Amino acid sequence: MDEDVVDERGTLSRWEDAGGTWRVVGRSSASLTIGLCRCDGGEEVDRLVVSDPVLVSRLRGRESSEDQVSGAD
Repeated sequence: MDEDVVDERGTLSRWEDAGGTWRVVGRSSASLTIGLCRCDGGEEVDRLVVSDPVLVSRLRGRESSEDQVSGAD
């Protein structure tokens, strides 16, 4: 599943586009574990473990889909 997430239109992007929310539930120096939640921000329905350094960097400083996307990295 991780390979699909890396793509700009991958799993995480499609989840947000469909109205779902997400939150970081685990973080290490090399990866993130992301909980995918229903569109109402409630129940977690799936998890992704992301180890792609580009995506991990893109999500730096964000704890959930509710956080603002940083324009400068």
